[in-house]
Amino acid sequence: MSEAKPKERIVRCPQCSGDSVFAPSNRWRPFCSERCRQIDLGAWASESFRVPATPPQDPDESGPGEVMH
Repeated sequence: MSEAKPKERIVRCPQCSGDSVFAPSNRWRPFCSERCRQIDLGAWASESFRVPATPPQDPDESGPGEVMH
């Protein structure tokens, strides 16, 4: 009995939306190429992409109903 090679999974590249092989053979996965990977990294570095968060509250300012220690 011969072993069948598993079919490579094809996913959408997050940068260009092209086909990308999601397997160890693709060193840039989930991106399709080094170019797409670098474009995405540059967007994070220039803060084009941001993770939403609420700003921390200043401990010197207490809101209504809060007790200061």
